[in-house]
Amino acid sequence: MPDPIVFSKAYISGDELAYVAQAFSSSAVAGDGPFTARATELVTKLTGGLGSLLTTSCTHALEMTALLLDLAPGDEVIMPSFTFVSTANAYALRGAVPVFVDVRPDTLNLDETQVEAAITDRTKAIVVVHYAGVAVAMDEILAIAAKYGVAVVEDNAHGLGGSYKGRPLGSLGLMATQSFHGTKNVHCGEGGALVVNDTDLLHRAEIIREKGTNRSQFFRGQVDKYRWVDIGSSYLPADPLAAFLTGQLERFDQIQAPRLAIWERYDRELADWAGARGIGVPTVPEECVHPAHMYYLLMPSHEHQLGLIAHLRERNITAPFHYIPLHSAPAGEKYGRVGPGGCDVTERISGQLVRLPLFSQLTEEEQTRVIEGLLSYPI
Repeated sequence: MPDPIVFSKAYISGDELAYVAQAFSSSAVAGDGPFTARATELVTKLTGGLGSLLTTSCTHALEMTALLLDLAPGDEVIMPSFTFVSTANAYALRGAVPVFVDVRPDTLNLDETQVEAAITDRTKAIVVVHYAGVAVAMDEILAIAAKYGVAVVEDNAHGLGGSYKGRPLGSLGLMATQSFHGTKNVHCGEGGALVVNDTDLLHRAEIIREKGTNRSQFFRGQVDKYRWVDIGSSYLPADPLAAFLTGQLERFDQIQAPRLAIWERYDRELADWAGARGIGVPTVPEECVHPAHMYYLLMPSHEHQLGLIAHLRERNITAPFHYIPLHSAPAGEKYGRVGPGGCDVTERISGQLVRLPLFSQLTEEEQTRVIEGLLSYPI
């Protein structure tokens, strides 16, 4: 049996562990130390946002958006069903109702043509998920949101470094969330960030992240004591986590270069094979730049999805599927509802999609094994 090829592997670019040691040896080992400031600056630059705040996870950043939107029980938030559970959980925790709208069959992103029909007088926000780091049709989404006076939140867990019509993902909505989980291009094991594109909301977000206190203002000398001034929680990561993240963000281009090469090789060498067999490959519209977060295949049937995964497993290659639709999950049925257009595409692609190994350390020889394994699948 050949050596295993895993689906994802966390990458260390060079300075992370030295930075962590430096953070632990300083007096600023808790949150909002010097590495937090540096990582925050880099996140803001990469996303093009007005400002950003590091969080302990993308999930917590999403929860902060729900607090900043002042959601109340019965309010509605439109989102795709084809996404990770955190996208819906953050709003359900506030008593809001996730309204699940179908995705497009090409980009697997929220179908902008079905969003308006899902809006009611209780709709407070539209949450878009830039699946695989390929941007949603943001012009159309932003126009609908402006027409009805609702907020747009970008769940940009996949998309750091991506762009839409020349604008960085994270700068397009009222708020955006980032993930620095170990499976992401840039990581610190577990971590995230909230990007805010409104000055007033950014000030309030800082308070919410600090347990609802104005502690950050106190340490900047802006107030003489810090007090409880709003609802909030402890969403601030320790500075050693920010130190690790700083080492990653400083070498963003170094991390991205091999990922982009791997993505492009998959796309180039699988195109004819996939096209001749009715297998879908990622669609990247001309106006979108993606960060090579994921390469996937859409098999012609659920049987072929399971067959390909098993075929690769026999060759010691891990290639998982993605997302059981949220609308059909037990909690989705309990806390959410499906929009008027249904979720037929979501249900279909969930039973077709297979993700291929893609990480910076994947060697040419390992990728060759993956490609040869795919080409040998009997279809």
